[in-house]
Amino acid sequence: MFIHPLSDVQSNEIGQGTRVWQFSVILEKAKIGSNCNICAHTLIENDVVIGSNVTVKSGVYIWDGIIIEDSVFIGPCVAFTNDKNPRSQKYPDSFAKTLIKKGVSIGANATILPGITLGENCMIGAGAVVTKNVPDNAVVVGNPAKIIKYIEN
Repeated sequence: MFIHPLSDVQSNEIGQGTRVWQFSVILEKAKIGSNCNICAHTLIENDVVIGSNVTVKSGVYIWDGIIIEDSVFIGPCVAFTNDKNPRSQKYPDSFAKTLIKKGVSIGANATILPGITLGENCMIGAGAVVTKNVPDNAVVVGNPAKIIKYIEN
């Protein structure tokens, strides 16, 4: 495991071979698997589970309630959300759960609304705004994101 000295890693649950780069913050209760690459300028909150072989590019904040399975790619500046009705200084009793299944790829600057599931091996186009569940192997683009095709295995 490699943790850059300019990062703030409070979690002890980080798998072997994972690399955490500078200016990253990982809170105490976060769980991260093996062989992940957590790029610079990222934040991972407490109620987060990240599988193995996951890439989190720069500028990504992973909030409470997000579960990321194995072999997921999260492009630069992807915006996750976890509160359907955000208000300043008012917090829900619990945050919506968002599930990113195995093999998903999310393009740069995509926005993922709370409480949805991204199906296995689906692909989210750069800049897409995902407002509802995406089926396995689907490719979605646009605002709101719409299915344009399916990936053949």
